[in-house]
Amino acid sequence: MPLSEHEQRLLDEMERSLYHNDADFVATVGSGRGRPTYRSIVIGALIGLAGIAVIVTGVMLKLAILGVAGFIVMFVGVLVATSGPKHFVEEAPRPTESRSKATFMDRMNERWDKRQDGREQ
Repeated sequence: MPLSEHEQRLLDEMERSLYHNDADFVATVGSGRGRPTYRSIVIGALIGLAGIAVIVTGVMLKLAILGVAGFIVMFVGVLVATSGPKHFVEEAPRPTESRSKATFMDRMNERWDKRQDGREQ
């Protein structure tokens, strides 16, 4: 069953308002942790391998505390590998990056409005 003209307008208005609210929220909150880099993945993997070596050494020497320590080292390696660069090292944002992100969101909002108004294909 198709929507009436009034229902269609209300639905379009709700979609637009939802998009604007979400876009504002995303711009306010930012990207969060950031993506893991190749360097952090490699360092995390090496730390994880060292943790596994400590676990194996603990098993060979029958020392439970060494096994627990190895597990902790391995866990830290996984955290390093999966975290982004902003999680451990606080980098100052470059002025061009923050300006371009805001501009990008503004452009996306404008394109969405045009598309909803039927001015853009």
